[in-house]
Amino acid sequence: MMMPKLKSKITPNPVTEESFFLEDNILTSDWMEMPETLAAEEPTVDGQLAVDVYETAKDIVVKAPVAGVDGDDIDITVTDEMVIIRGERKDVKEVDNGSYHAQECYWGSFSRTVSLPQKGLADEAQASFSKGILTIRIPKAETNKLRKIKVNAG
Repeated sequence: MMMPKLKSKITPNPVTEESFFLEDNILTSDWMEMPETLAAEEPTVDGQLAVDVYETAKDIVVKAPVAGVDGDDIDITVTDEMVIIRGERKDVKEVDNGSYHAQECYWGSFSRTVSLPQKGLADEAQASFSKGILTIRIPKAETNKLRKIKVNAG
């Protein structure tokens, strides 16, 4: 089978300094940035924490692997709408950096802010830590509960 010949050669536009910065501005424009209120609350940190978020019949559950950190060294803030987890993995230097063949583990501060899928009851939230896994349970707030009321005729 013969391939059809193209009638004209397609050449990409050359990348110029101006086009590079225009594209960079488009990719980092304000629509990608965090709202100022959240950005002001969240300090700049080096690492981020992986999380799983799911619901049971009564709770919203946030799970995170936090190996290498003591449970007492994890700071958790819970509101009715979000969870903020902060901590630090401290590296115990056994060898000089030049002696490593691979260094993939993250050491240092980490932080993660998770928006809850629905309102929770922050005052009743509980956290547990076992075998390097942090589990936070936030009871769901009752929403859209229907209630009948009587009209008082006078």
